[in-house]
Parts: sequence; structure tokens; C-alpha cells
Amino acid sequence: MSNQPNDFTIVPMNKQKRIALVAHDGRKRDIIEWVKVNKDKLSKHFLCGTGTTAKLLANETELPITAFNSGPLGGDQQIGARIVEGAIDFMIFFWDPLSSQPHDPDVKALLRIAALYDIPVATNQSTADFLLTSPLMEQEYNRKIIDYTKRIHSRTEAFDNNQPMV
Repeated sequence: MSNQPNDFTIVPMNKQKRIALVAHDGRKRDIIEWVKVNKDKLSKHFLCGTGTTAKLLANETELPITAFNSGPLGGDQQIGARIVEGAIDFMIFFWDPLSSQPHDPDVKALLRIAALYDIPVATNQSTADFLLTSPLMEQEYNRKIIDYTKRIHSRTEAFDNNQPMV
């Protein structure tokens, strides 16, 4: 049931990626240093980020970065909305796993949206390094967005007809 050809949508990602850069306060210095090291590669893509992170990155790297609101003031939700709209392809989110954040529910919602829309996400430097050096960064790529409504409906039908759920 879940492997039916109509339970997903293919969304093309261009060679030039639209990358969101996000960092909690305790990780801002880390993302700044990472972006400086990877400035040449990142300069080939469209960059955006949450408030303070985007402003710090733009000032310290001189890269053009579109700034949204800070995370606690709705920036995470703005990025999530752009993912849903298809305006962000990729996210680097240096989050601080040891600090409680006042906007933790927003962070969880952002990560959930990224998973739903099949967005590559790096939450630490190692993953960011692997993603940025992937050969897929230099080419078009087709994201496969699952239609969860159809999958839920298929499971419900299978349950109603006493069929094994897949």
C-alpha cells in the first residue's frame, strides 16, 4: 500500500540550493566559524537565517543572507513556512542540545516540517560537513515528499478490510 506510485510528490531541487542557517545562542560562534571555512561553497547558494544568526553571519562573512525574525520571535516558524512553500531546500541548524530554549516547541515544529518535506538537515558540524561536500550539492536533486494523507487513508482502508497494514 505505501509503495503505490501516487503516495508521494517529486519536488525538484536546483543546483543552486536555498539554504537556511540557524543557530542557538550557545552555537552562534560555531556556525560563524563553520560558514567562514565554507564561505566559497556557500557563496554559490542562496542563504537565509533567523535574526541574530543571519545578521552575525552577514557581518562576519560578507555573504548576502536574508534575515528573518529571531527564533523566539517567530523566525523558526518563518523558515518552516518557507519550507512548506518550497522556498527553502536545505537547513543547517547548529542547535544546543544542553540548553533549554524558550521556543523549544517551535524548534520541534521546524524539524518536523523539515522531515515532512524531505529537507536535508544538519544539526551539528559533522553532518553539515558531510552534506556540504556531497556531490548532490553540485547537481539537481529530486526530493520525494510523502503524501501522508494518502498513507493514513490506505492504512485505515486496510484496517477496515482486515488486511495486513504495510
